[in-house]
Amino acid sequence: MQNLKVAFENQDGQQLSGVLDLPDGKPVGFALFAHCFTCSKNLKAVGNIARAMNDAGIAVLRFDFTGLGQSEGEFADTNFSSNVDDLLAAADFLAHEYEAPAILVGHSLGGTAVLQAAAQIDSAVAVATIGSPSEPAHVARMLAGSEDSLRERGEAEVDLGGRPFLVKQQFVDDLHRHDLPSSIGSLRKALLVMHAPLDAVVDIGNASRLFAAAKHPKSFISLDDADHLLSRQRDSRYAGQVLASWASRYLDVPKKTGKAPRVVGGVVATTPGNSFRTEVRSGKHRFIADEPKTVGGTDMGPTPYDLLSAALATCTSMTLRMYANHKKLALESATVRVSHNKIHAEDCKDCESDTGKIDEFQRTITLAGDLTDAQRKRMLEIADRCPVHLTLHSETKVRSSLT
Repeated sequence: MQNLKVAFENQDGQQLSGVLDLPDGKPVGFALFAHCFTCSKNLKAVGNIARAMNDAGIAVLRFDFTGLGQSEGEFADTNFSSNVDDLLAAADFLAHEYEAPAILVGHSLGGTAVLQAAAQIDSAVAVATIGSPSEPAHVARMLAGSEDSLRERGEAEVDLGGRPFLVKQQFVDDLHRHDLPSSIGSLRKALLVMHAPLDAVVDIGNASRLFAAAKHPKSFISLDDADHLLSRQRDSRYAGQVLASWASRYLDVPKKTGKAPRVVGGVVATTPGNSFRTEVRSGKHRFIADEPKTVGGTDMGPTPYDLLSAALATCTSMTLRMYANHKKLALESATVRVSHNKIHAEDCKDCESDTGKIDEFQRTITLAGDLTDAQRKRMLEIADRCPVHLTLHSETKVRSSLT
């Protein structure tokens, strides 16, 4: 499994921080996860649920709503409507960069938000809620005691989960604008309602109202004695496993036959006619590969070794950018030049082989920005951790078959 840090913009141009949890191999589908009210994508229960879904081959995008966690913006300026807009921005990000989400999952108020957003996410075929209120206005009850301040000053500082948050009157007003039962009744997507009977934050009656408002196909799962935040690992893992099993009914999951699975997707290369000109497809991207005219090609695209060098160069520059972002380094740009040659093994002093020829990649890195010598030296070391670099240095097998 792989965890990728991602970022995308909301409708106001603010950066929202997310993590894309990817399973081993090609995902059977993508899910979008909305965290609970004032929580974050890094809540332990969310990570456990994502891992359980990864085990079933489902990729999961979890992100921080505006003003929470590592996302930009002010929480005081957000409301339920802006949460729904954030979900739509996250769905658009998945659709453009990976694959549109087929499964929507929300915890607590996040579940209420995905129910509201689902009608606008055409790719979604199934929606699941965990401990979710049957109406957004339920959250207003958490602000009891702050009504006078909200009316008089238009805002109030409230304690939510042991942390102070500034809440404005517009937040409360917005909660009452949404008619969730009508949205659920016209959902036209499969629904799974998960709730703990002893939930002390959102009582079980909310689950009953959600279930009653929905049309089939719909399912209900009791989370027994779990608490609202699913703080015990066994509860969150169970929720994730049930979610994955349920979601698989609505995804095109290949059946296990005991035979080697057929590879679907990936990169496809077709060489028609008598020339070396090759049409390459990678998902929605199309380009041409070729050979130079000196060896009988038409030079209409990069050679196979050029593409391999490009993979190493782009992976290196992306890895350096990711490291610089994480460490908040003043890196303006990273330019990586890679060339490939065949050299005699006897001319390579640090190679294991001493006979025949070996492949050598010369990589030159240019770092622009106000970096210290120590930072530049460290980034040179980080370059060797690029996944393509590690692949080239590890044992690799290519298994071929005819179709």
